[in-house]
Amino acid sequence: MDINSASTVVLQTLTQAASQDTTVLKPAEEQLKRWETQPGFYSTLLNIFTNHALDINVRWLAVLYFKNGIDRYWRRIAPHALSEEEKSSLRAGLIANFNEPVNQIATQIGVLIAKVARLDCPRHWPELIPTLLESVKAQDDLRQHRALLTFYHVTKTLSSKKLVADKKLFQDLATGIHSFACSLWNHHTDTFLQQICTGDTGAIHSLERTLLSLKVLRKLTVHGFMEPHKNLEVMEFLNAVFERLKQFLECRRQVNQENTCSEKLEKTIILFTKVLLDFLDYHPFSFISLIQRSLEFAVSYVFTGAGEGVVFERFIVQCMNLIKMIVKNDAYKPAKNTEESKPETMEAHKIKIYFFNYSTLTEICRRLVSHYFLLTPEELSMWEEDPEGFAVEEAAGDSYKYSLRPCTEVLFLDIFHEYSQTLTPVLLEMVQNLHGPTNVDNTVGLVVKDAVYNAIGLAAYELFDSVDFDQWFNSQLLAELQVTDIRYKLIRRRVIWLIGQWISVKFKSELRPMLYEAILNLMQDQDRVVRIETATTLKLAVDDFEFRTEQFVPYLENIFSLLFHLLQEVTECDTKMHVLHVISCVIERVGMQIRPYVGSLVQYLPLLWKQSEDHNMLRCAILTTLVHLVQGLGADSKNLYPFLLPVIQLSTDVTQPPHVYLLEDGLELWLVTLENSPSITPELLGIFQNMSALLELGSENVRTCFQIINAYIFLTSSEFLQNFAAALCQSFCELMQDITTEGQVQVLKVVENVLKVNPILGPQMFQPLLPSVLKGILDGEKYPVVMSTYLGIAGRVLLQNTGFFSSLLNQIALELNQEMEQLLGNIIEMWVDRMDNITQPERRKLSALALLSLLPSENSVIQDKFCGIINICVEALHDVLSEDPDTGTYKDCMVMSHFEEQKVSEDEEPPTEQDRRKKLLALKDPVHSVSLQQFVYEKLKAQQELLGEQGFQSLMESVDTEVIRQLQGFLQKL
Repeated sequence: MDINSASTVVLQTLTQAASQDTTVLKPAEEQLKRWETQPGFYSTLLNIFTNHALDINVRWLAVLYFKNGIDRYWRRIAPHALSEEEKSSLRAGLIANFNEPVNQIATQIGVLIAKVARLDCPRHWPELIPTLLESVKAQDDLRQHRALLTFYHVTKTLSSKKLVADKKLFQDLATGIHSFACSLWNHHTDTFLQQICTGDTGAIHSLERTLLSLKVLRKLTVHGFMEPHKNLEVMEFLNAVFERLKQFLECRRQVNQENTCSEKLEKTIILFTKVLLDFLDYHPFSFISLIQRSLEFAVSYVFTGAGEGVVFERFIVQCMNLIKMIVKNDAYKPAKNTEESKPETMEAHKIKIYFFNYSTLTEICRRLVSHYFLLTPEELSMWEEDPEGFAVEEAAGDSYKYSLRPCTEVLFLDIFHEYSQTLTPVLLEMVQNLHGPTNVDNTVGLVVKDAVYNAIGLAAYELFDSVDFDQWFNSQLLAELQVTDIRYKLIRRRVIWLIGQWISVKFKSELRPMLYEAILNLMQDQDRVVRIETATTLKLAVDDFEFRTEQFVPYLENIFSLLFHLLQEVTECDTKMHVLHVISCVIERVGMQIRPYVGSLVQYLPLLWKQSEDHNMLRCAILTTLVHLVQGLGADSKNLYPFLLPVIQLSTDVTQPPHVYLLEDGLELWLVTLENSPSITPELLGIFQNMSALLELGSENVRTCFQIINAYIFLTSSEFLQNFAAALCQSFCELMQDITTEGQVQVLKVVENVLKVNPILGPQMFQPLLPSVLKGILDGEKYPVVMSTYLGIAGRVLLQNTGFFSSLLNQIALELNQEMEQLLGNIIEMWVDRMDNITQPERRKLSALALLSLLPSENSVIQDKFCGIINICVEALHDVLSEDPDTGTYKDCMVMSHFEEQKVSEDEEPPTEQDRRKKLLALKDPVHSVSLQQFVYEKLKAQQELLGEQGFQSLMESVDTEVIRQLQGFLQKL
């Protein structure tokens, strides 16, 4: 691509690509894509985006195309890689001058230079860093700023490389330029502080340079040194951070909020704290000399009067995180045997002990609870204006790193855990001062009590031995829940939350009916926040290990009705999900006893499903609720099919976009629907059309897919197999070529179930899979679990469809050019040899029945393997026979004579429709309907009659005498 002639064409195309008109934009984008691999294209883009006279949007697009091209074509091994000559020219052009006037484009140029540096610096681009350092010293303000911006992006990118060689290169770079970066930062910082004091309008520009140079120093300091504490300059810089922080905090206090520097000042202050936090995170031992100063600094600003009027929320969060990281740091915790600890650990531990004395800890604890835990006016107004937002506000994950309330709670927990012996009496004293209900007119008293109760709830596990919660619940907390004044809602909500925190820690089972009574009352509270919090505590109570259904059942109807009303009443998606999870949990725990009370919910869920079309996470919650509902309703769940089946159809259809969110829960719902279905319907059968695409998807949900296939086989084997066997067999053949050992076993188990329910047609339908099974046996499959499944399938076909087994063996004999009888002999020999691979008693008995089914026989191969067959039979008899101690007779414990409905204890789940189907199927299964002892006797008798006494005796002589003795012992008392 000739640059001069190309520039005009590319410029015109970029102009079209920046158009709002799609008819112009689309062809232009396609043309640019075609040019991406043309030599000279990126040189043309460089010419365009460095030409400041051109339209900003066009230059912006040129930079983006250039940046994306680096990712695709800069590496030498990339397809259509850029030539070394063009790359060399581009590198030179990128750092020829740093005079980009537009901030956004300057940032993008900095990022793309950093991307090239990641691949080429320093080996192919040794001049980059010296050029940047030279430009940073320039007198020209614009050039200096742009060079500093690029310098930051380059150091940020190089510091993120993880290979050992790359880390070493960055450390060499940091050692060489850290001193210069420090002096640059100090210069810009001093300049800014002077300018801000005199009201100089250039202060904002100096502050930007201070911020950028500090960002560079942060990367160099944290990632540029293996043992930073041994570098004097690094430690001087870190100590200077504390002084600079004080200066900037004071500066922010004096600067008017409307000042242009105000926002950047806060950013710089936060960046100072990030330097300390990162350094502590990456170099805990190097940080030891800074522990004392860090704690003094953070505690004075956050927990004493020194911070009043100076600190701001984000800064408080950072200081608290600094304290938390020092308190929790494993590097500062000595081993139980202190002699095994490093000297550095012991030094850090001593500093912490010295600092966290009784008075300091007490003050921190009191300030956290009585100041930071207090509900703020903003939170109280949110309670009134957006009760659902207030009640369901999540404080999980990493929110403590950024938000004040979760941050204070996490710090309180960590400090309380570390110093519980000191702080427990302090917290208990605060509770004792709040004995009895608080006057509803005392707003401050109510907020303080809320804060103290919050602390008691958070520290529940630590206070286990110090608080008699049952006595407190009886003597005070229940009474507080009964204060109905609207102004007391703070305490009602906090007390029911507090009980939820203690339920799994210490709460007597006999008190639960009183709690359910209280929950029933509070679910009718006039305040929505209280009702939502009560539902949360209900979930914790129901989901607890100590939950007893019989205690809850008297309250079930009313509580479930109130939960349903709450679900209808709340409007926010998150709140509806929250309440649905509570409802799901209740249904799951009470099981079938929910049946009389779900009518309204069943009618409402289709409406909620329709309303939540754009809220996939809410739909996931509905699916979870339906799973538990179907399990609770059992066979009655068929009444839900008009709603249930379209939901399953949508959730499991991979051509529908929502499947990304709904698939996992949709598959679970599909499975429980089948397990609880009393009979097949055309619609339920029709959903199976989604399955082949799901098997192709091959995700972590494949196991559930196999369970669904098995459920269809047990539900309606003939109808299901007629419709889907061919497609399923094809899917399985494809799967078996590229699947793990465990996956192979899952596929084969499905085939085994097909043979179990339909021993005549089953082998024909899945015939393409069966030769590989017999070949696997002949080859001596190395994985025991796979071999066991192979033998299970072979046993089924041999025992229940002998004719098909013969034709299959004949087919393989022709393929392998061997005699059929020789193959049979090899299979029996391998079967005998690998019997120990079979661990399931059912399959061991099946093996014995299958091999015995070859008798009586005059076939010399079978007679040759007679000894092995008898050995397997005796092993199986040991597995399945139990002796009656009174009569001395043996009984096959696997034989089931009739269907018995199991009695289910309260802790056990009742049998599903599928469990019943499996039981009925077992009654027809030879493994459970034929006595092995009787079968052995009959087959040996028939062999004896066939061969005559003398022939039979000579056959028996091939069997070990001990095996014969055991066999006779099993058979003599028939």
